[in-house]
Amino acid sequence: MDGGVTVITNPTVTVRLTSTLNSFEVNRRFNRGMTIAEFKTKLELVIGTPASCMDLQLFSVSDKFLQKLDDNEALLGSYPVDDDCRIHVIDRSGAQTGEYTDLSKVEKYEIAEDAYEKRTDSARSFLKKKKVGRFNEEEESRREAEQVKREEEEKTAAAAIAVGSRCQVQVVGQPTKIGTVMYVGTTDFKPGYWVGVKYDEPLGKNDGSVNGKRYFECQAKYGAFVKPMAVAVGDFPEEDYGLDEM
Repeated sequence: MDGGVTVITNPTVTVRLTSTLNSFEVNRRFNRGMTIAEFKTKLELVIGTPASCMDLQLFSVSDKFLQKLDDNEALLGSYPVDDDCRIHVIDRSGAQTGEYTDLSKVEKYEIAEDAYEKRTDSARSFLKKKKVGRFNEEEESRREAEQVKREEEEKTAAAAIAVGSRCQVQVVGQPTKIGTVMYVGTTDFKPGYWVGVKYDEPLGKNDGSVNGKRYFECQAKYGAFVKPMAVAVGDFPEEDYGLDEM
């Protein structure tokens, strides 16, 4: 019986592939019997770099640099390539510099405003013909009139609300709330007129301040800002919930 040891090398090897084109890592299996030139042709389909524009570096399983794969006539198996080694593709085509993806380097077509206005094949010309959006003068005038009317109604409603008054707040989709008017007027966080209310219960959204600016004082979650049309001023006493009863 022959006591010698026979070493059988797997004809294929599975490696990790990385490149200078992106940060992704992929696993692929290759035949050790192909040349480096043939190997580069296979890599071109995976990485996207032309075979003639790539340099290859071999790293160990622990990502330690071993050597370059720079002999196109040599077999892949002639290098110390083992399963789970990493082969890094360096692109020399210019793609990694963003030459083909950086839009800031693309010369942009610009046209003067008056020249664009005269064109009949532009998006603006189409919108004008169809009277869409701001190019529909009648619709735009109607919207502006509605906005003015809405602002006047808010102003009138706000003028009838005095700070310190007890009130009832009814906002669509929310339960009715009782509280005290603490602020009436315009704000920095949104246009129009607003009423700041301190609720009797913690049903609010703030403590009387919004975006760092204080409009009135109250405990957290007791304050809220609502539109004047949602506020009714009147005799709305605080609920005592029977706490004084025996």
